[in-house]
Amino acid sequence: MIDFAPMQNGEITYLDYAEREKIDVAALREFSDKSIDFLLSLLDGLTDADIVNTPEDPEADDPYAVDGEERIGWTFGHLIAHVTASTEEAAAFSSLLARGVAASERPRYETPWRDMTTVAKVRQRLEESQRMRNAYLDSWPDSPFLDVHRVVSERFAARFGNMNAPAAFLFGLSHEVGHYDQIEEVRQQALAARSMA
Repeated sequence: MIDFAPMQNGEITYLDYAEREKIDVAALREFSDKSIDFLLSLLDGLTDADIVNTPEDPEADDPYAVDGEERIGWTFGHLIAHVTASTEEAAAFSSLLARGVAASERPRYETPWRDMTTVAKVRQRLEESQRMRNAYLDSWPDSPFLDVHRVVSERFAARFGNMNAPAAFLFGLSHEVGHYDQIEEVRQQALAARSMA
């Protein structure tokens, strides 16, 4: 998997990285599939109870949560609903940009996290997300527009730079990878809670 730290730290923009590394649609598909494979591997050995186990998370702070849920720990299912939604949103942006559409509205839908209650549902969500991401990549034309950028705020552009189709996809994928440690910690807490029961 890509080391996204230089992009997240502002050492290089996603667009500059994509251009330097000549990231194309095939590379994006490979990175995305590897991420899905990794997340699916984390389901090994989990039970339905593990998926809904609420972890201890003293750093939990979600200002966009509904009232009363701003500081709750996110379950394994909650995290999967969140990261897949973000990567699909990025894939949707990449599809539009590759076809010459300078998108501004966020094409985002997140599966309700409370519906993620079983291993089977999480597996289905991950496999569905993989299919959707690949479908967005399939929609790229043979000669994608690489000079069309997302319409973003000045603050966003100052922090992350311009986003063309490859950069937009990488941005979403970096968010998913950025949650890996948290997902693994939540998994370990669930297994520990089960062993203590």
